[in-house]
Amino acid sequence: MTEHAHTHTHETQPEGGQEFWDDRYRESDRMWSGNANAVLVREVQGLAPGRALDLGCGEGADAVWLARQGWQVTATDISGVALGRAAAHAAEAGVAERVEWQRHDFAESFPEGEFDLVSACFLHTYGEFPRPRILRTAAAAVAPGGVLLVVGHAGGPSWAPDAHSGLAFPTPEEVLEQLELPEGGWEVLLAEEHVQPMKAPDGSAGTRPDNVLKVRRLR
Repeated sequence: MTEHAHTHTHETQPEGGQEFWDDRYRESDRMWSGNANAVLVREVQGLAPGRALDLGCGEGADAVWLARQGWQVTATDISGVALGRAAAHAAEAGVAERVEWQRHDFAESFPEGEFDLVSACFLHTYGEFPRPRILRTAAAAVAPGGVLLVVGHAGGPSWAPDAHSGLAFPTPEEVLEQLELPEGGWEVLLAEEHVQPMKAPDGSAGTRPDNVLKVRRLR
């Protein structure tokens, strides 16, 4: 679920499930731009490469970028179609050996292991989706000294501000509260809302309010 929120509706499949997203990806040869999320690039560049977990990797742009920076990446998504494309993109980029692709419905399963970076960029979807619980599991997967990065939308885009009124877009402070991090065990590095430039469907310039929470595990 990378680059943009998975916030589309579908007429035949239950919203948010594997078939829903497989069908969404089949509708076009490439759903996303192929560029890594700008906030991820900005916030990760100063970190020493280690083991990274990319939650909701979509077509793999973030995972490929991380691998190019020297990270060993576990990249996950609910859609097998997306994962197949992502693996092909990693092979084209020459970093296939640095990325392991895993299919997970985070409401039911989660990758094993500890990671120096856990990235959850735009982990939004319709339907039953226990996002706070999933993010708490993500925090538990961060190794001591490692970083959890949660990037999310803070509202609808400028050309359709009420387009996703059925979704909850928590603030960074609300995400931090939902994480239920133990006192003294974590350091908040960044918690802010910002306006992200993006193209409207008609190609014109637009914006969308996004937010980011970056926390480091101390022990």
